[in-house]
Amino acid sequence: MPTYTALTTLPDETRAQALGEALEALEPEPVGVGVFELEDGSGLWEVGAYFTEMPDDIELTLMAAAFGAAEFAVSELPEIDWVAHVRRELKPVEAGRFFVYGSHDADKLPADRIGLLIEAAMAFGTGHHGTTLGCLKALDRLADQGVHARNVIDVGCGTAVLAMAAAKIWPETVMASDIDQVAVDVSEANVKANDLTGRVICLEAVGFEHPDIRARAPFDLIFANILKGPLIQLAPDMGRYAAKGGLAILSGLLNTQAEDVLAAYAAQGFDTVSRDEIGDWTTLVLRHA
Repeated sequence: MPTYTALTTLPDETRAQALGEALEALEPEPVGVGVFELEDGSGLWEVGAYFTEMPDDIELTLMAAAFGAAEFAVSELPEIDWVAHVRRELKPVEAGRFFVYGSHDADKLPADRIGLLIEAAMAFGTGHHGTTLGCLKALDRLADQGVHARNVIDVGCGTAVLAMAAAKIWPETVMASDIDQVAVDVSEANVKANDLTGRVICLEAVGFEHPDIRARAPFDLIFANILKGPLIQLAPDMGRYAAKGGLAILSGLLNTQAEDVLAAYAAQGFDTVSRDEIGDWTTLVLRHA
């Protein structure tokens, strides 16, 4: 079955969200709509919709004009077995003591590495992206330095790879949260596949907005591998729910965005422990003073 995409950009989050809601009422109805801030520092928001029938160009043109967006670019996606494609393209990743792999590469797990199994169908947060890789390397370095975090949470967990990594090296229960129930379901499946059921608790939550999360605070270590905007918005809650002397591993931000994030966290009492770049992406390790 063919799939069509319709993509546009505009510089205003409020209008972008409103346009996304308006797209859901189109005929033919889209099978999915997404609204995302671009990670290039431009301040633009991308609004996209996916269709199984060719969308009406005139309707899209009128809608773009009504919301002050750029003209929609409509494309037909090739029919691809994405799971097979990911299995071909995503090779195992080593990050210090951690080895992230799919079940098709289980025979490649070295005896001296900690395995983190992430299935190919659950590709976001596999360790291949510079942000996830940076977080795993930061965790590995902290463990080498003798850090033992007894109360850990992974905020915006995606596949829960970071939460699972912490649970693999320390015996305490780790929390993992995401605003998307699909991500929570993916995380729970990964937790089970890695024999960590009961050790990693997965919850649907916006930031720290969950009674179980607040009951566990303050946290010795907080992962947040998300985007610049949400990281800055989370800074006050990070200051509120991080233990004194606790650590935060932050990523999901371009190198050019790091200073803004550092400033927001410095205002909440965080000092910089380390700052690492992998390609275009920065990972920050901060300590709550």
